[in-house]
Amino acid sequence: MQMPRLKFVARAKKIDTILAGTYGKKKQRRRTDPTSELILTILSQNTNDINRDKAYSALKKRFPAWGDLAQARQPDIARTIRVGGLANIKSARIKKILLQIEAKSSDFSLRYLDKMSDEEIWDHLMSFKGVGPKTASCVLLFALGRKAMPVDTHVHRVGLRLGMIPKGYNAEKAHRWFLDLDLPLEIYQFHLNLIAHGRILCRPSHPKCHECPLTRYCRYYSEHVRGHGSSGGKAPRRMQSHDRP
Repeated sequence: MQMPRLKFVARAKKIDTILAGTYGKKKQRRRTDPTSELILTILSQNTNDINRDKAYSALKKRFPAWGDLAQARQPDIARTIRVGGLANIKSARIKKILLQIEAKSSDFSLRYLDKMSDEEIWDHLMSFKGVGPKTASCVLLFALGRKAMPVDTHVHRVGLRLGMIPKGYNAEKAHRWFLDLDLPLEIYQFHLNLIAHGRILCRPSHPKCHECPLTRYCRYYSEHVRGHGSSGGKAPRRMQSHDRP
């Protein structure tokens, strides 16, 4: 860590408070059960949310029970999820993972994870072929309510600019960084608001720095904007419900 933990945590809390004031507070909820979240996240790899959801919906319609899916022929699974892309690769991963889960849980439930620590769950999920840091983090956060941070392009970019992620860390390494930090925050809220900030103000190119309420914490602003003759701007309005991710 580049600064003492107490100072880093205080900084993170201030950033979280400002983001929540700008984009709204978010309440942690369980979106799916862990098995469903795992399969859903595998389907999300290298595609958009619309095609992911179409593939998942088709999968559940064709194979209503996990046991049906585990025993299905891989080509049949691949045809069913083709809309999500990489169907041959994803179908093989899904089938193998379900068989691995069945070996520990006959009803294909991952509820045995509830008794494990965050680190133990991480290691267990990462042992499944085709499960990487982002997939493991999604299951930890969205299905189990643990302190894991899925790092997409927005979280990675904003995290680097705000000093929440060390310089030189790629997204893959940043997942474990956040898990080990165990920040005393509502990570669900922090995650969604970092994404909102990345989409609306902290864009990859031409970020709206002079509308940003976080410039005092921003490396990008201090290195590329401050003192370069740019004019100020208005603070962003509070986001309405239909604006939020």
